[in-house]
Amino acid sequence: MSDEEREEKELDLTSPEVVTKYKGAAEIVNKALQLVISECKPKAKIVDVCEKGDSFIREQTANMYKNVKRKIERGVAFPTCISVNNTVCHYSPLASDDTILEEGVILKIDMGCHIDGFIAVVAHTHVLQEGPVKGRAADVIAAANTAAEVALRLVRPGKKNKDVTEAIQKVATAYDCKIVEGVLSHQLKQFVIDGNKVVLSVSNPETRVDEAEFEENEVYAVDIVVSTGDGKPKLLDEKQTTIYKRAVDRNYHLKMKASRFIFSEINQKFPIMPFSARLEKCLTFYLLFCRVLEEKRARLGLVECVNHDLLQPYPVLHEKPGDLVAHIKFTVLLMPNGSDRITSHALQELQPTKTIDDPEIKAWLALGTKTKKKGGGKKKKGKKGEKVDAADAEPMDESTNGAVAA
Repeated sequence: MSDEEREEKELDLTSPEVVTKYKGAAEIVNKALQLVISECKPKAKIVDVCEKGDSFIREQTANMYKNVKRKIERGVAFPTCISVNNTVCHYSPLASDDTILEEGVILKIDMGCHIDGFIAVVAHTHVLQEGPVKGRAADVIAAANTAAEVALRLVRPGKKNKDVTEAIQKVATAYDCKIVEGVLSHQLKQFVIDGNKVVLSVSNPETRVDEAEFEENEVYAVDIVVSTGDGKPKLLDEKQTTIYKRAVDRNYHLKMKASRFIFSEINQKFPIMPFSARLEKCLTFYLLFCRVLEEKRARLGLVECVNHDLLQPYPVLHEKPGDLVAHIKFTVLLMPNGSDRITSHALQELQPTKTIDDPEIKAWLALGTKTKKKGGGKKKKGKKGEKVDAADAEPMDESTNGAVAA
């Protein structure tokens, strides 16, 4: 085996160290999500809550792998976003934004953490209210959760990406909702948050991806976004975009001094992972003397970088006013003994108006997520002496109609 082959082997899930790093990142981002939810209160500024989520991840990861010989990169893999009501995704405002949370809004919280480039991402939907969630808000959250549970059971070795695309659309239809177009579930690799193997949210003639089969020892970020609207979000204001990722295969000699300075800082601090302009030190440097004027100048610098494809923007998209959007994303490791979902958060109590009656969806939900051991495996006796395979996972509780996470 060559050195390159040996290195590649060490970087997949066959290495216990790699699994440990994925799970360490997942533990931190799950705790960060819990913190963000606790900070989401009426009158809280969205930017303040986002910063608390990012700060928690930075602080927790800074305490890990301090004594190793080589430098271990770690920190935020995707900036904390809080998108409200019909806002679909990627809302992570700058410090100058005074937008606050209000009672009764439906929040989509999206964030990520990495340790040594091994990434764990999570998205969760929460309604800012006491008591159970009812009506269409409950429908759209239950649709997203049930679709995520079905996807968890279909993202497994031997299945194909198109199987997942078709299944999640069927689930959304059962709740009289739509899967949001343009959302991709990506394979994750070390320092790669958007791998080439993808699952398309909605299949149509305008959007195609290569057919792919899931394989053992792969890692995926399964991304489900559901809407009560038509599922075709639009960009309303380019100035709301604050999250970017360096396009590592692109180069261009920038004309503006501000652009060159900002791009140099990005190359040093965020050469691979997505980042928020709120976190970029070069922006705050400009704001020391004239906040409004220099924030505009910094924006122009970012715009020049985007216009020449040096940065990939993550736009803030919107459904129509009055539509509700739910977002659930999780990281899953395709281990030899089955699928291991490592990021999640329990949902609020939901009382949807729709129920799951489709036998095919029920069959998907009844699937286990663990692989049965060949030749039997460990058995344990039930109350009446029946044998139960310990490798089987509990199916999703159908009595909740997908309203409560398994």
